[in-house]
Amino acid sequence: MPTDDRATAAALLPLVGGPANVTSVAHCMTRLRLGLADPSRADEEALRAVPGVLGLVVDGGSYQVVLGPGVVGRVTAAFEALVRAARPTVTAGPAARDAGSTDERRRDAGSTGAGSRDTGTKGAGVRDAGVKGARWRRDAAPVRTALRRLAAVFVPLVPALVGCGVLAGVDGLLVNAGLLPRLTPALAAVASAFMALIAVFVGVNTAKEFGGTPVLGGAVAAIVVYPGVAKVTAFGVTLAPGQGGVLGALAAALLATCVERGCRGRVPAALDVLLTPTLTVLVAGLATLYGLMWAAGAVSTAIGTAANWLLTTTGAFAGLVLGGLFLPLVMLGLHQALVPIHATLIEQQGHTVLLPVLAMAGAGQVGAALAVYVRLRHDTALRTTIRSALPAGLLGVGEPLVYGVSLPLGRPFLTACVGGAAGGAFVGFFAMLGDKVGATAIGPSGWALFPLLAGNRGWGTLLAIYAGGLLTGYAVGFAATYLFGVTDHVMAAAGSGRPADDPPGDRPPSRSVR
Repeated sequence: MPTDDRATAAALLPLVGGPANVTSVAHCMTRLRLGLADPSRADEEALRAVPGVLGLVVDGGSYQVVLGPGVVGRVTAAFEALVRAARPTVTAGPAARDAGSTDERRRDAGSTGAGSRDTGTKGAGVRDAGVKGARWRRDAAPVRTALRRLAAVFVPLVPALVGCGVLAGVDGLLVNAGLLPRLTPALAAVASAFMALIAVFVGVNTAKEFGGTPVLGGAVAAIVVYPGVAKVTAFGVTLAPGQGGVLGALAAALLATCVERGCRGRVPAALDVLLTPTLTVLVAGLATLYGLMWAAGAVSTAIGTAANWLLTTTGAFAGLVLGGLFLPLVMLGLHQALVPIHATLIEQQGHTVLLPVLAMAGAGQVGAALAVYVRLRHDTALRTTIRSALPAGLLGVGEPLVYGVSLPLGRPFLTACVGGAAGGAFVGFFAMLGDKVGATAIGPSGWALFPLLAGNRGWGTLLAIYAGGLLTGYAVGFAATYLFGVTDHVMAAAGSGRPADDPPGDRPPSRSVR
Protein backbone atom coordinates (compact mmCIF):
# COMPACT_ATOMS: atom_id res chain seq x y z
CA MET A 1 0.00 0.00 0.00
CA PRO A 2 1.43 3.43 -0.93
CA THR A 3 2.85 5.42 1.96
CA ASP A 4 0.66 8.42 1.07
CA ASP A 5 -2.50 6.36 1.59
CA ARG A 6 -1.37 5.24 5.05
CA ALA A 7 -0.40 8.82 5.86
CA THR A 8 -3.84 10.05 4.79
CA ALA A 9 -5.57 7.44 6.94
CA ALA A 10 -3.34 8.30 9.90
CA ALA A 11 -4.13 11.99 9.47
CA LEU A 12 -7.89 11.39 9.29
CA LEU A 13 -8.26 9.14 12.32
CA PRO A 14 -7.53 11.66 15.12
CA LEU A 15 -9.61 14.31 13.34
CA VAL A 16 -12.77 12.19 13.60
CA GLY A 17 -12.32 11.66 17.33
CA GLY A 18 -9.95 8.71 17.33
CA PRO A 19 -10.65 4.96 17.12
CA ALA A 20 -13.05 4.95 20.08
CA ASN A 21 -15.35 7.37 18.26
CA VAL A 22 -15.58 5.28 15.06
CA THR A 23 -18.57 2.94 15.00
CA SER A 24 -18.41 1.84 11.36
CA VAL A 25 -16.14 2.09 8.34
CA ALA A 26 -17.19 1.64 4.72
CA HIS A 27 -16.57 3.16 1.31
CA CYS A 28 -18.29 3.60 -2.03
CA MET A 29 -16.68 4.55 -5.34
CA THR A 30 -15.28 7.84 -4.10
CA ARG A 31 -16.11 8.30 -0.39
CA LEU A 32 -14.83 6.98 2.91
CA ARG A 33 -18.02 6.64 4.96
CA LEU A 34 -17.64 6.77 8.74
CA GLY A 35 -20.21 6.29 11.47
CA LEU A 36 -19.27 8.37 14.53
CA ALA A 37 -20.58 7.84 18.04
CA ASP A 38 -20.08 11.53 18.88
CA PRO A 39 -20.06 13.73 15.76
CA SER A 40 -19.12 16.80 17.80
CA ARG A 41 -15.60 15.38 18.20
CA ALA A 42 -14.91 15.62 14.44
CA ASP A 43 -12.95 18.65 13.25
CA GLU A 44 -14.56 19.45 9.91
CA GLU A 45 -12.21 22.24 8.85
CA ALA A 46 -9.14 20.19 9.69
CA LEU A 47 -10.57 17.22 7.78
CA ARG A 48 -11.04 19.35 4.68
CA ALA A 49 -7.44 20.54 5.01
CA VAL A 50 -5.91 17.03 4.88
CA PRO A 51 -3.95 16.57 1.63
CA GLY A 52 -5.90 14.34 -0.73
CA VAL A 53 -9.32 15.16 0.74
CA LEU A 54 -11.56 16.60 -1.98
CA GLY A 55 -14.55 17.36 0.20
CA LEU A 56 -16.65 16.41 3.20
CA VAL A 57 -20.34 15.53 3.38
CA VAL A 58 -21.91 15.46 6.86
CA ASP A 59 -25.19 13.55 6.96
CA GLY A 60 -26.46 13.08 10.50
CA GLY A 61 -24.02 10.78 12.27
CA SER A 62 -22.36 9.75 9.01
CA TYR A 63 -19.21 11.49 7.84
CA GLN A 64 -18.40 11.01 4.15
CA VAL A 65 -14.84 11.98 3.25
CA VAL A 66 -14.48 12.43 -0.52
CA LEU A 67 -11.15 10.97 -1.67
CA GLY A 68 -11.76 9.97 -5.28
CA PRO A 69 -11.87 6.61 -7.11
CA GLY A 70 -9.09 4.12 -6.50
CA VAL A 71 -7.59 6.11 -3.65
CA VAL A 72 -10.66 5.63 -1.44
CA GLY A 73 -10.31 1.85 -1.36
CA ARG A 74 -6.67 1.97 -0.31
CA VAL A 75 -7.22 4.67 2.31
CA THR A 76 -10.21 2.76 3.70
CA ALA A 77 -8.11 -0.39 4.10
CA ALA A 78 -5.40 1.59 5.90
CA PHE A 79 -7.98 3.35 8.07
CA GLU A 80 -9.60 0.05 9.04
CA ALA A 81 -6.21 -1.40 9.97
CA LEU A 82 -5.48 1.55 12.25
CA VAL A 83 -8.90 1.31 13.92
CA ARG A 84 -8.60 -2.45 14.43
CA ALA A 85 -5.13 -2.08 15.90
CA ALA A 86 -6.36 0.49 18.43
CA ARG A 87 -9.79 -1.01 19.13
CA PRO A 88 -10.21 -4.56 17.76
CA THR A 89 -13.93 -4.75 18.48
CA VAL A 90 -14.91 -2.01 16.03
CA THR A 91 -17.26 -2.98 13.22
CA ALA A 92 -15.38 -2.50 9.98
CA GLY A 93 -15.03 -3.89 6.49
CA PRO A 94 -15.93 -2.95 2.92
CA ALA A 95 -19.51 -4.07 3.47
CA ALA A 96 -19.85 -2.46 6.87
CA ARG A 97 -22.69 -0.06 7.47
CA ASP A 98 -21.95 3.61 7.02
CA ALA A 99 -24.79 4.66 9.26
CA GLY A 100 -23.36 3.60 12.61
CA SER A 101 -24.28 0.89 15.09
CA THR A 102 -27.73 0.29 16.50
CA ASP A 103 -26.64 1.56 19.89
CA GLU A 104 -25.33 4.72 18.28
CA ARG A 105 -28.66 5.32 16.62
CA ARG A 106 -30.46 4.87 19.92
CA ARG A 107 -28.18 7.48 21.44
CA ASP A 108 -28.75 9.76 18.45
CA ALA A 109 -32.50 9.43 18.80
CA GLY A 110 -32.77 9.78 22.55
CA SER A 111 -29.79 11.79 23.73
CA THR A 112 -29.98 15.54 24.07
CA GLY A 113 -26.20 15.59 23.86
CA ALA A 114 -26.43 14.80 20.14
CA GLY A 115 -27.36 18.37 19.50
CA SER A 116 -24.03 19.61 20.73
CA ARG A 117 -22.16 18.87 17.52
CA ASP A 118 -19.74 21.63 16.65
CA THR A 119 -20.69 23.18 13.32
CA GLY A 120 -17.94 25.70 13.13
CA THR A 121 -14.17 25.84 12.91
CA LYS A 122 -12.92 24.55 16.22
CA GLY A 123 -9.82 26.69 16.13
CA ALA A 124 -11.92 29.81 15.63
CA GLY A 125 -14.25 29.17 18.56
CA VAL A 126 -17.52 27.38 19.23
CA ARG A 127 -20.76 28.70 17.78
CA ASP A 128 -23.93 29.24 19.71
CA ALA A 129 -25.44 26.00 21.05
CA GLY A 130 -28.81 26.86 19.53
CA VAL A 131 -27.30 27.03 16.04
CA LYS A 132 -25.60 23.69 16.55
CA GLY A 133 -28.78 22.11 17.83
CA ALA A 134 -30.74 23.44 14.86
CA ARG A 135 -28.22 22.00 12.43
CA TRP A 136 -28.23 18.64 14.15
CA ARG A 137 -32.03 18.50 14.03
CA ARG A 138 -31.92 19.39 10.36
CA ASP A 139 -29.36 16.66 9.62
CA ALA A 140 -31.32 14.10 11.60
CA ALA A 141 -34.71 14.94 10.04
CA PRO A 142 -36.80 11.78 9.60
CA VAL A 143 -36.94 11.85 5.81
CA ARG A 144 -33.22 12.42 5.42
CA THR A 145 -32.39 9.77 8.01
CA ALA A 146 -34.66 7.29 6.22
CA LEU A 147 -32.96 8.00 2.90
CA ARG A 148 -29.52 7.56 4.46
CA ARG A 149 -30.44 4.23 6.00
CA LEU A 150 -32.10 3.06 2.80
CA ALA A 151 -28.91 3.89 0.93
CA ALA A 152 -26.91 1.94 3.53
CA VAL A 153 -28.88 -1.18 2.58
CA PHE A 154 -28.12 -0.92 -1.14
CA VAL A 155 -24.68 0.72 -1.34
CA PRO A 156 -22.82 -2.53 -0.47
CA LEU A 157 -24.58 -4.20 -3.41
CA VAL A 158 -23.33 -1.72 -6.00
CA PRO A 159 -20.03 -3.54 -6.84
CA ALA A 160 -21.92 -6.73 -7.70
CA LEU A 161 -24.51 -4.76 -9.67
CA VAL A 162 -21.72 -3.10 -11.64
CA GLY A 163 -19.80 -6.30 -12.32
CA CYS A 164 -22.85 -8.32 -13.33
CA GLY A 165 -24.20 -5.42 -15.38
CA VAL A 166 -20.98 -5.12 -17.37
CA LEU A 167 -21.03 -8.87 -18.08
CA ALA A 168 -24.69 -8.63 -19.11
CA GLY A 169 -23.78 -5.82 -21.52
CA VAL A 170 -20.90 -7.82 -23.00
CA ASP A 171 -23.15 -10.86 -23.34
CA GLY A 172 -25.76 -8.77 -25.14
CA LEU A 173 -23.17 -7.44 -27.59
CA LEU A 174 -21.90 -10.94 -28.34
CA VAL A 175 -25.42 -12.29 -28.85
CA ASN A 176 -26.37 -9.43 -31.19
CA ALA A 177 -23.17 -9.89 -33.17
CA GLY A 178 -23.58 -13.68 -33.32
CA LEU A 179 -20.16 -14.23 -31.77
CA LEU A 180 -19.01 -17.00 -29.40
CA PRO A 181 -22.37 -18.82 -29.21
CA ARG A 182 -20.92 -21.45 -26.88
CA LEU A 183 -19.74 -18.84 -24.38
CA THR A 184 -22.76 -16.53 -24.24
CA PRO A 185 -24.99 -18.90 -22.22
CA ALA A 186 -22.26 -19.14 -19.57
CA LEU A 187 -21.88 -15.35 -19.50
CA ALA A 188 -25.64 -14.95 -19.18
CA ALA A 189 -25.69 -17.33 -16.20
CA VAL A 190 -22.82 -15.53 -14.47
CA ALA A 191 -24.39 -12.12 -15.09
CA SER A 192 -27.93 -13.09 -14.09
CA ALA A 193 -27.38 -15.22 -10.98
CA PHE A 194 -26.88 -12.27 -8.65
CA MET A 195 -29.97 -10.44 -9.90
CA ALA A 196 -32.00 -13.62 -9.44
CA LEU A 197 -31.03 -13.72 -5.75
CA ILE A 198 -30.60 -10.02 -5.02
CA ALA A 199 -33.61 -10.18 -2.70
CA VAL A 200 -31.63 -12.35 -0.28
CA PHE A 201 -28.76 -9.85 -0.13
CA VAL A 202 -31.21 -7.00 0.38
CA GLY A 203 -32.75 -8.91 3.26
CA VAL A 204 -29.38 -9.54 4.91
CA ASN A 205 -28.34 -5.89 4.65
CA THR A 206 -31.72 -4.62 5.83
CA ALA A 207 -31.63 -6.69 8.99
CA LYS A 208 -28.03 -5.66 9.61
CA GLU A 209 -28.86 -1.98 9.15
CA PHE A 210 -31.94 -1.97 11.37
CA GLY A 211 -30.56 -4.05 14.22
CA GLY A 212 -31.79 -7.55 13.42
CA THR A 213 -30.01 -10.83 12.77
CA PRO A 214 -28.79 -10.67 9.14
CA VAL A 215 -29.37 -14.34 8.34
CA LEU A 216 -32.98 -14.14 9.54
CA GLY A 217 -33.57 -11.11 7.33
CA GLY A 218 -32.10 -13.04 4.41
CA ALA A 219 -34.18 -16.12 5.21
CA VAL A 220 -37.47 -14.20 5.12
CA ALA A 221 -36.46 -12.19 2.04
CA ALA A 222 -35.59 -15.44 0.24
CA ILE A 223 -39.30 -16.27 0.24
CA VAL A 224 -39.79 -13.57 -2.39
CA VAL A 225 -37.67 -15.45 -4.97
CA TYR A 226 -38.48 -19.02 -3.93
CA PRO A 227 -40.10 -20.91 -6.84
CA GLY A 228 -42.56 -22.60 -4.46
CA VAL A 229 -44.52 -19.38 -3.96
CA ALA A 230 -46.20 -20.13 -7.29
CA LYS A 231 -48.42 -22.55 -5.34
CA VAL A 232 -49.63 -19.82 -2.97
CA THR A 233 -52.74 -17.73 -3.65
CA ALA A 234 -53.16 -14.31 -2.02
CA PHE A 235 -56.08 -11.93 -2.61
CA GLY A 236 -57.42 -14.36 -5.19
CA VAL A 237 -54.23 -14.18 -7.26
CA THR A 238 -51.51 -16.81 -7.52
CA LEU A 239 -48.16 -15.38 -6.51
CA ALA A 240 -45.19 -15.40 -8.87
CA PRO A 241 -41.57 -15.94 -7.80
CA GLY A 242 -39.87 -12.58 -7.56
CA GLN A 243 -43.12 -10.65 -7.17
CA GLY A 244 -42.35 -7.45 -5.31
CA GLY A 245 -38.64 -7.69 -6.08
CA VAL A 246 -36.18 -5.76 -3.94
CA LEU A 247 -38.96 -3.68 -2.39
CA GLY A 248 -40.72 -6.83 -1.19
CA ALA A 249 -37.45 -8.16 0.19
CA LEU A 250 -36.79 -4.87 1.96
CA ALA A 251 -40.25 -4.85 3.56
CA ALA A 252 -40.02 -8.54 4.51
CA ALA A 253 -36.63 -8.17 6.21
CA LEU A 254 -37.73 -4.99 7.99
CA LEU A 255 -40.79 -6.79 9.35
CA ALA A 256 -38.63 -9.74 10.38
CA THR A 257 -36.36 -7.37 12.29
CA CYS A 258 -39.34 -5.85 14.10
CA VAL A 259 -40.70 -9.28 15.02
CA GLU A 260 -37.29 -10.46 16.22
CA ARG A 261 -36.70 -7.39 18.35
CA GLY A 262 -40.20 -7.71 19.76
CA CYS A 263 -39.49 -11.30 20.80
CA ARG A 264 -36.19 -10.48 22.49
CA GLY A 265 -36.83 -9.81 26.14
CA ARG A 266 -40.33 -11.32 26.05
CA VAL A 267 -39.31 -14.90 25.34
CA PRO A 268 -37.72 -16.73 28.29
CA ALA A 269 -33.94 -16.84 27.96
CA ALA A 270 -33.89 -20.64 27.97
CA LEU A 271 -36.20 -20.74 24.95
CA ASP A 272 -34.92 -17.67 23.10
CA VAL A 273 -32.57 -19.56 20.79
CA LEU A 274 -35.46 -21.80 19.71
CA LEU A 275 -38.57 -19.62 19.73
CA THR A 276 -37.27 -16.24 18.53
CA PRO A 277 -35.93 -17.42 15.13
CA THR A 278 -38.98 -19.64 14.63
CA LEU A 279 -41.49 -16.91 15.38
CA THR A 280 -39.52 -14.39 13.31
CA VAL A 281 -39.49 -16.56 10.20
CA LEU A 282 -43.08 -17.76 10.70
CA VAL A 283 -44.77 -14.42 11.34
CA ALA A 284 -42.74 -12.38 8.87
CA GLY A 285 -42.86 -15.17 6.29
CA LEU A 286 -46.64 -15.52 6.34
CA ALA A 287 -47.04 -11.74 6.25
CA THR A 288 -44.72 -11.65 3.24
CA LEU A 289 -46.75 -14.26 1.37
CA TYR A 290 -50.18 -12.95 2.26
CA GLY A 291 -49.58 -9.23 2.02
CA LEU A 292 -46.12 -7.81 1.43
CA MET A 293 -45.38 -9.55 -1.88
CA TRP A 294 -48.70 -8.46 -3.33
CA ALA A 295 -48.34 -4.87 -2.08
CA ALA A 296 -44.68 -4.56 -3.07
CA GLY A 297 -45.49 -6.00 -6.48
CA ALA A 298 -48.10 -3.29 -6.99
CA VAL A 299 -45.62 -0.59 -5.94
CA SER A 300 -42.89 -2.00 -8.18
CA THR A 301 -45.26 -2.06 -11.15
CA ALA A 302 -46.24 1.54 -10.39
CA ILE A 303 -42.59 2.61 -10.33
CA GLY A 304 -41.94 1.04 -13.72
CA THR A 305 -45.11 2.53 -15.18
CA ALA A 306 -44.34 5.97 -13.77
CA ALA A 307 -40.76 5.97 -15.09
CA ASN A 308 -41.91 4.98 -18.58
CA TRP A 309 -44.76 7.50 -18.55
CA LEU A 310 -42.49 10.27 -17.29
CA LEU A 311 -40.02 9.90 -20.15
CA THR A 312 -42.56 9.03 -22.84
CA THR A 313 -44.93 11.90 -22.01
CA THR A 314 -42.73 14.65 -20.59
CA GLY A 315 -39.35 13.33 -21.70
CA ALA A 316 -37.53 16.56 -22.54
CA PHE A 317 -38.82 18.41 -19.47
CA ALA A 318 -38.28 15.44 -17.17
CA GLY A 319 -34.76 14.98 -18.51
CA LEU A 320 -34.02 18.67 -17.99
CA VAL A 321 -35.17 18.54 -14.35
CA LEU A 322 -33.49 15.23 -13.51
CA GLY A 323 -30.23 16.08 -15.25
CA GLY A 324 -30.12 19.52 -13.68
CA LEU A 325 -30.81 18.43 -10.11
CA PHE A 326 -28.64 15.32 -9.91
CA LEU A 327 -25.38 17.13 -9.09
CA PRO A 328 -26.88 18.67 -5.92
CA LEU A 329 -28.02 15.18 -4.89
CA VAL A 330 -24.48 13.88 -5.41
CA MET A 331 -23.11 16.81 -3.42
CA LEU A 332 -25.40 15.92 -0.51
CA GLY A 333 -24.74 12.21 -0.79
CA LEU A 334 -28.44 11.51 -1.35
CA HIS A 335 -28.07 10.04 -4.83
CA GLN A 336 -27.61 6.57 -3.30
CA ALA A 337 -31.27 6.66 -2.26
CA LEU A 338 -32.13 6.18 -5.96
CA VAL A 339 -30.43 2.77 -6.01
CA PRO A 340 -33.57 0.77 -5.06
CA ILE A 341 -35.53 2.50 -7.84
CA HIS A 342 -32.85 1.58 -10.37
CA ALA A 343 -32.73 -1.97 -9.03
CA THR A 344 -36.51 -2.28 -9.32
CA LEU A 345 -36.48 -1.10 -12.94
CA ILE A 346 -33.62 -3.47 -13.81
CA GLU A 347 -35.54 -6.38 -12.27
CA GLN A 348 -38.71 -5.49 -14.17
CA GLN A 349 -37.43 -4.34 -17.55
CA GLY A 350 -33.84 -5.53 -17.70
CA HIS A 351 -32.55 -1.94 -17.58
CA THR A 352 -33.14 1.39 -15.87
CA VAL A 353 -34.20 4.25 -18.11
CA LEU A 354 -33.38 6.85 -15.46
CA LEU A 355 -29.62 6.31 -15.21
CA PRO A 356 -28.66 7.57 -18.71
CA VAL A 357 -30.62 10.76 -18.02
CA LEU A 358 -29.02 11.28 -14.62
CA ALA A 359 -25.59 10.55 -16.08
CA MET A 360 -25.82 13.77 -18.07
CA ALA A 361 -25.10 15.69 -14.85
CA GLY A 362 -21.56 14.38 -15.03
CA ALA A 363 -21.26 15.60 -18.62
CA GLY A 364 -22.24 19.11 -17.57
CA GLN A 365 -19.62 18.94 -14.82
CA VAL A 366 -16.91 17.93 -17.29
CA GLY A 367 -17.84 20.77 -19.64
CA ALA A 368 -17.77 23.27 -16.78
CA ALA A 369 -14.36 22.03 -15.62
CA LEU A 370 -12.94 22.37 -19.13
CA ALA A 371 -14.21 25.96 -19.32
CA VAL A 372 -12.58 26.77 -15.97
CA TYR A 373 -9.35 25.19 -17.25
CA VAL A 374 -9.39 27.41 -20.33
CA ARG A 375 -10.34 30.63 -18.56
CA LEU A 376 -8.06 30.35 -15.52
CA ARG A 377 -4.82 29.87 -17.42
CA HIS A 378 -2.65 31.31 -14.67
CA ASP A 379 -4.06 29.24 -11.80
CA THR A 380 -1.57 26.39 -11.91
CA ALA A 381 -2.89 24.60 -8.83
CA LEU A 382 -6.49 24.59 -10.05
CA ARG A 383 -5.51 23.43 -13.53
CA THR A 384 -3.52 20.59 -11.97
CA THR A 385 -6.60 19.56 -9.99
CA ILE A 386 -8.70 19.56 -13.16
CA ARG A 387 -6.16 17.49 -15.09
CA SER A 388 -6.02 14.88 -12.34
CA ALA A 389 -9.79 14.71 -11.82
CA LEU A 390 -10.90 14.92 -15.46
CA PRO A 391 -10.32 11.22 -16.36
CA ALA A 392 -12.55 10.16 -13.48
CA GLY A 393 -15.12 12.75 -14.56
CA LEU A 394 -15.20 11.38 -18.10
CA LEU A 395 -15.87 7.94 -16.62
CA GLY A 396 -18.78 9.33 -14.64
CA VAL A 397 -17.17 9.90 -11.23
CA GLY A 398 -17.86 13.60 -10.83
CA GLU A 399 -17.18 14.15 -7.14
CA PRO A 400 -13.49 15.07 -7.52
CA LEU A 401 -14.47 17.80 -9.98
CA VAL A 402 -17.44 18.87 -7.84
CA TYR A 403 -15.49 19.23 -4.62
CA GLY A 404 -12.16 20.17 -6.14
CA VAL A 405 -13.25 22.66 -8.80
CA SER A 406 -16.84 23.82 -9.35
CA LEU A 407 -18.26 23.89 -5.84
CA PRO A 408 -15.41 25.94 -4.29
CA LEU A 409 -15.74 28.47 -7.13
CA GLY A 410 -19.52 28.70 -6.66
CA ARG A 411 -20.98 29.78 -9.97
CA PRO A 412 -19.39 27.02 -12.11
CA PHE A 413 -21.35 24.50 -10.04
CA LEU A 414 -24.59 26.13 -11.20
CA THR A 415 -23.49 26.28 -14.83
CA ALA A 416 -22.48 22.61 -14.61
CA CYS A 417 -26.08 21.88 -13.57
CA VAL A 418 -27.23 23.78 -16.67
CA GLY A 419 -25.10 21.49 -18.82
CA GLY A 420 -26.52 18.42 -17.10
CA ALA A 421 -30.05 19.73 -17.68
CA ALA A 422 -29.35 20.19 -21.39
CA GLY A 423 -27.94 16.68 -21.77
CA GLY A 424 -30.86 15.20 -19.84
CA ALA A 425 -33.33 17.07 -22.04
CA PHE A 426 -31.59 15.67 -25.14
CA VAL A 427 -31.95 12.05 -23.97
CA GLY A 428 -35.47 12.70 -22.71
CA PHE A 429 -36.51 14.21 -26.04
CA PHE A 430 -35.67 10.97 -27.86
CA ALA A 431 -37.56 9.01 -25.20
CA MET A 432 -40.63 11.07 -26.16
CA LEU A 433 -40.07 9.92 -29.75
CA GLY A 434 -40.07 6.29 -28.59
CA ASP A 435 -36.30 5.73 -28.46
CA LYS A 436 -35.67 4.74 -24.84
CA VAL A 437 -32.11 4.41 -23.63
CA GLY A 438 -31.47 2.39 -20.48
CA ALA A 439 -28.61 0.81 -18.56
CA THR A 440 -28.34 -2.81 -17.44
CA ALA A 441 -26.52 -1.88 -14.21
CA ILE A 442 -26.00 1.03 -11.87
CA GLY A 443 -22.79 2.65 -10.73
CA PRO A 444 -20.91 3.59 -13.91
CA SER A 445 -21.85 6.59 -16.01
CA GLY A 446 -20.06 8.82 -18.49
CA TRP A 447 -18.04 6.81 -21.00
CA ALA A 448 -18.13 3.78 -18.72
CA LEU A 449 -21.86 3.42 -19.38
CA PHE A 450 -21.49 2.61 -23.08
CA PRO A 451 -21.09 -1.18 -22.59
CA LEU A 452 -24.18 -1.21 -20.37
CA LEU A 453 -26.61 0.49 -22.76
CA ALA A 454 -29.89 -1.28 -23.45
CA GLY A 455 -33.33 -0.29 -24.61
CA ASN A 456 -35.99 -0.76 -27.25
CA ARG A 457 -33.73 0.04 -30.22
CA GLY A 458 -30.56 -1.36 -31.75
CA TRP A 459 -27.28 -0.79 -29.99
CA GLY A 460 -26.12 1.68 -32.64
CA THR A 461 -29.16 3.89 -32.05
CA LEU A 462 -28.73 3.70 -28.29
CA LEU A 463 -25.06 4.60 -28.59
CA ALA A 464 -25.82 7.58 -30.84
CA ILE A 465 -28.50 8.98 -28.49
CA TYR A 466 -26.39 8.56 -25.37
CA ALA A 467 -23.28 9.98 -27.04
CA GLY A 468 -25.35 12.90 -28.30
CA GLY A 469 -26.52 13.58 -24.77
CA LEU A 470 -22.95 13.53 -23.46
CA LEU A 471 -21.76 15.91 -26.17
CA THR A 472 -24.69 18.22 -25.47
CA GLY A 473 -23.87 18.23 -21.76
CA TYR A 474 -20.19 18.90 -22.48
CA ALA A 475 -20.94 21.72 -24.89
CA VAL A 476 -23.64 23.49 -22.87
CA GLY A 477 -21.71 23.08 -19.61
CA PHE A 478 -18.61 24.53 -21.28
CA ALA A 479 -20.44 27.42 -22.94
CA ALA A 480 -22.49 28.36 -19.87
CA THR A 481 -19.42 28.31 -17.65
CA TYR A 482 -17.19 30.11 -20.14
CA LEU A 483 -19.74 32.89 -20.65
CA PHE A 484 -21.37 33.19 -17.24
CA GLY A 485 -19.58 30.97 -14.75
CA VAL A 486 -16.05 32.39 -14.74
CA THR A 487 -16.56 36.07 -14.03
CA ASP A 488 -13.93 38.51 -12.85
CA HIS A 489 -15.12 37.83 -9.30
CA VAL A 490 -14.58 34.09 -9.75
CA MET A 491 -11.17 34.65 -11.32
CA ALA A 492 -10.14 36.89 -8.43
CA ALA A 493 -11.43 34.34 -5.92
CA ALA A 494 -9.52 31.53 -7.61
CA GLY A 495 -6.36 33.57 -7.49
CA SER A 496 -6.78 34.22 -3.77
CA GLY A 497 -8.04 30.73 -2.86
CA ARG A 498 -11.29 32.25 -1.51
CA PRO A 499 -14.73 30.79 -2.39
CA ALA A 500 -16.29 32.86 -5.15
CA ASP A 501 -19.59 33.44 -3.38
CA ASP A 502 -17.98 35.24 -0.42
CA PRO A 503 -16.80 38.82 -0.28
CA PRO A 504 -13.18 39.29 0.83
CA GLY A 505 -12.55 38.51 4.48
CA ASP A 506 -15.84 36.75 5.19
CA ARG A 507 -14.50 33.21 5.14
CA PRO A 508 -11.14 31.47 5.26
CA PRO A 509 -9.54 30.32 1.99
CA SER A 510 -11.12 27.29 0.38
CA ARG A 511 -9.34 24.07 1.27
CA SER A 512 -10.86 22.10 -1.58
CA VAL A 513 -8.95 23.75 -4.40
CA ARG A 514 -5.41 22.57 -4.63
